[in-house]
Amino acid sequence: MTAMRQVLIYQDEEGGWCAECPSLPGCISEGDSREDAIRNIKEAVELYIDVLLEDGRPVPSDYRHAFLTAV
Repeated sequence: MTAMRQVLIYQDEEGGWCAECPSLPGCISEGDSREDAIRNIKEAVELYIDVLLEDGRPVPSDYRHAFLTAV
């Protein structure tokens, strides 16, 4: 099952790439490139949701009204 989830992707201080899904607490991954990080977070999200469903726990909704702003 494919679903859309908002994911934050950013480069860390050492040059690697981090990805996290804010609507799934603790669902974080990384990669050597941005593409690796995206591929890895997709797998992490799928596994996270699979575990929730296997445990009979609800799957949190994604944030629908997130926005980007400079601070």
